[in-house]
Amino acid sequence: MHRLLLILPTTGYRAEAFVDAASRLDAAITVASEEASSLAAFNPDGLVAIDFNDVTEAIRVVRPIHQRAPFDSVIGVDDASVVLAAAIAEGLSLPSNSSAAVAAARDKVQTRHMLRNAGVVGPRFAPFDIDENPEYLRPDFPFPWVVKPTMLSGSRGVIRANSRREFVLAFQRVGALLRDEAAVAPLDELMAAGSSNRCVLVEEFVPGPEMALEGILVDGRLEVLALFDKPDPLDGPFFEETIYVTPSSLSENVRGRASAAVASAAAALGLHDGPIHAEVRLGWSQPVVIEINPRSIGGRCSRILRFGSGMSLEELLLRHALQLPIPSPRLETGAAGVLMIPTPGEGEILGIEGVAAALEVPGITEIDITAHRGQFIRPLPEGSGYLGFVFARAETQEAVISAIEKAHGKLRFRLSSTAAAPRAA
Repeated sequence: MHRLLLILPTTGYRAEAFVDAASRLDAAITVASEEASSLAAFNPDGLVAIDFNDVTEAIRVVRPIHQRAPFDSVIGVDDASVVLAAAIAEGLSLPSNSSAAVAAARDKVQTRHMLRNAGVVGPRFAPFDIDENPEYLRPDFPFPWVVKPTMLSGSRGVIRANSRREFVLAFQRVGALLRDEAAVAPLDELMAAGSSNRCVLVEEFVPGPEMALEGILVDGRLEVLALFDKPDPLDGPFFEETIYVTPSSLSENVRGRASAAVASAAAALGLHDGPIHAEVRLGWSQPVVIEINPRSIGGRCSRILRFGSGMSLEELLLRHALQLPIPSPRLETGAAGVLMIPTPGEGEILGIEGVAAALEVPGITEIDITAHRGQFIRPLPEGSGYLGFVFARAETQEAVISAIEKAHGKLRFRLSSTAAAPRAA
């Protein structure tokens, strides 16, 4: 029997999807999370708690399980777990990308340096410590700039600045966000000195439409699984992602050039195996890789991807990790899309309305509300996460987008107007 070690943060969205995929493949799994499970005593080799910030201790915990029944692969499913998964795989002498390559991909400053050194086209950039005075910082490229943390994900802290005044305010805002973080970036000892959670990256703004690529690396070769258009413009001042729709309506030439740019970026970082999710801008004479991540698509967006005879993305990734046959990596026909429901404001959720009406919109296949009544929410750039996901399928991309927009228009999140943000204990 095949055996997997899944590194699954308790706050992630995708535990169920990966566990279900492993069950379909009849693969035994050990789930390692940062919090102990009340059921661990009944299944000590199936549920373990590890410290996500301590590689040595994490390996010490899982090694005895591996010795009793060896794992075939270690899989991290999101930004919080991919570096740790690669480090554990190295510690257990299992195949994976090197932890150094994965850490470099997770760090936006390291990524920029390595892509530039390899000749991969990208924006000009300058990293600064959060304690520097932005009044005196002079990046050597013209406005507009994008100010961002190097470790956070989901567009947290990413702000466009069109002038020096806007830059100073954005830099101060990002610095305050980083200082307020309850925990440092995971596995900081694997990250380059001078970067990590104390660094603010200033980049040249790349105009134009943005697309996303979902792929898998096989012996260093990129196999493109899906290309997503992002119909809503992402021009700032903040960069909250909303709609993803596939297949892409871009020309074959543009799709091919974007895929080639992502393949070059992966090679420059030393990534050679496993999932890739990349964000690409198309506003210059050639595609520009904005981010490349050694993981699959985030949130619950993977539900819109169905391969072959209904195979999920998670099953495809586990088949690859276990070196099992993959029946067909082709997407099912038709168009599909997902809306990551944006946060409409700040406050406590008093009620969620309109879900039943939104589900009646033709083309809508599912609405998954992950927020809940009583939850305090805050929009970007300080906030994190989405309120839920709206899924649609239709014959054309236009019909998918129309269905999503109509359904979203029926949803309402009632927020308190005077709620104060909860303070950490």
